[in-house]
Amino acid sequence: MKQKILIVEDEVKLARLMSDYLLQAGFDTELLENGLEVVDWVKQYPVDFILLDLMLPGKDGIEICKEIRLFSQVPIIMMTARIEEIDRLLGLELGADDYICKPYSPREVLARIRAVGRRCAGDRRLVREPVIALYDESYTAMIKGEKVALTQVEFQLFKILLAQPDKVFTREQLMAQVYDDHRIVSERTIDCHIKKIRKKLAILLPGAEVIQAVYGVGYKVEIC
Repeated sequence: MKQKILIVEDEVKLARLMSDYLLQAGFDTELLENGLEVVDWVKQYPVDFILLDLMLPGKDGIEICKEIRLFSQVPIIMMTARIEEIDRLLGLELGADDYICKPYSPREVLARIRAVGRRCAGDRRLVREPVIALYDESYTAMIKGEKVALTQVEFQLFKILLAQPDKVFTREQLMAQVYDDHRIVSERTIDCHIKKIRKKLAILLPGAEVIQAVYGVGYKVEIC
């Protein structure tokens, strides 16, 4: 069975060139151009590798990589014209398996894919269970293969926090995003919903404080 590679690149000519080369090398490929489409697509369709451009419309590659790592350990190779060392380190720190700087040749990319594939095949960490995955249609979270049912408000709150781990959201920010109809709610309402989410998560993640309170500010998610 052929391995499938998702190419996320907004330079259409470059993406098609890379796709043609990989097809000739015996892979199947899929192409996406907009960063906003990637995470949901990966949740729906299994792939063996992702070639992920850093600079994308809608959402950049760093945020995409960060979100994918919350539910999948699919090998990710980041591609970018930004060669600054801080970008290189940040990309790998967020879970990328390799990093290629533009301009590159399709031959080089193929060699990197094969090298990452060999490395990941022998790395048992890459087959661990996903940490947390969210499913919009059913308002559920999947943790260690078990479903956690959430109310609509709980789901929206958790989704906002989970999309940007370690970012602290104030209660006002959370209220504005969850209650976009401008209804009047108190900060204690947010505290109450967070408390209920924590209680549900604790059943499957005992001792792990996934949603952390930041005194005097608000809340953040921390994934171990």
